[in-house]
Amino acid sequence: MSKKTIDDIDVRGKRVLARLDLNVPLNPDRQITDDGRIVAALPTVKKLLGDGAQLILMTHLGRPKGAPETDGKFGLSPVAKRLEKLLNQPVGYCGDSIGDRVRAMVDDLTDGQCCLLENLRFNRAETIKDKEAARDASLRKAKDAFAASLAGLADVYVNDAFGTCHRDNASMLTVPQQMTGKDRVMGYLVARELKFLGQAVSDPKRPFVAILGGAKVSDKLNVIDSLLEKCDAVLIGGAMAYTFAAADGIAIGRSLVEPDRFDLVRGLRQKAGDKLRLPVDHVAAMRISSEADRGIFEGAIPDDMMGLDIGPRTVEAFSEALRSAGTIVWNGPMGVFEKPPFDTGTMAIAVAVAEATDRGAISVIGGGDSAAAVQVAGLANRITHVSTGGGASLEFLEGRSFAAIDVLDDA
Repeated sequence: MSKKTIDDIDVRGKRVLARLDLNVPLNPDRQITDDGRIVAALPTVKKLLGDGAQLILMTHLGRPKGAPETDGKFGLSPVAKRLEKLLNQPVGYCGDSIGDRVRAMVDDLTDGQCCLLENLRFNRAETIKDKEAARDASLRKAKDAFAASLAGLADVYVNDAFGTCHRDNASMLTVPQQMTGKDRVMGYLVARELKFLGQAVSDPKRPFVAILGGAKVSDKLNVIDSLLEKCDAVLIGGAMAYTFAAADGIAIGRSLVEPDRFDLVRGLRQKAGDKLRLPVDHVAAMRISSEADRGIFEGAIPDDMMGLDIGPRTVEAFSEALRSAGTIVWNGPMGVFEKPPFDTGTMAIAVAVAEATDRGAISVIGGGDSAAAVQVAGLANRITHVSTGGGASLEFLEGRSFAAIDVLDDA
């Protein structure tokens, strides 16, 4: 998947439409609580501005149900202000994503200046799926019209929003489709994601060990199946492990379980053999609270308790598997890591991954809760690559192609 990047084109004096992922968390006072996604986009933004682009930035924020007038908490003014501070220059912002005010704002740009369009998801057309549009001509017309308004603003399209590359949103796919004949390239963030995720999947340094956790095994069945073909070991933690245990007839108390997946996980176990490794002990408690009665159990979990973390023997076994790893991919926590003391297993695995990286392993954290865990542990700078896209990285590891990437210009 060799695609052109912003280093391959000349943007001086051109209007550049850049799709970023600036979907940052806001507190009730609409203050940004973590600007990590904005900071991650800065190398691309600064490069384009430094090369003389007239830069038009677009992103989504949250899941608004209405228009800016009725759902204003999803407006992008806090993002525009943070961008101004980080870039040390003005960022135009008019509170619209299309229309006359946007056109006037863009027309005022000179080389090296930028503006930010309003939250794309205020317009329903942004999230109309292509399969919906194929069934309903009015939806297709709305999506195409919205995309045409955006595409008509610029001479160049840049995709630097890996976190939404697995979606067929108008800004991700329909816009570049309508800009055929113009430059359509990747930003630095997407290029880095494809480099490290692609290397991990297609040409891993061995042994290749994957760690998968999270709540539901149904969310990761496809990626487990795909990684079993490529990995030397797949380590399973989190609540999803209890579906495997229950399918084997082990009592799991009140732990989260998906009985309708028993046959599928049994099939995976049979296919995987020794590659698939499950927890050998668990931390279980009456409820998710630091004050709740809890214990460490091997085998059966008492009927009145639920498994909330991997136990110490599992931590040691998983850590041992990581010590000799050449490539590590991690997606999903080992327990309810947001609630100490049930973060112990996840934090221990984060340390083991960091230590393996120190010894020369390539480590890729697949976004979402796993990325949050290494950040909280203060270990992100000891990981080879921390992905910005949870769902996107998961689908990439499944081996899916992304239409939003495919549409970009080949190198």
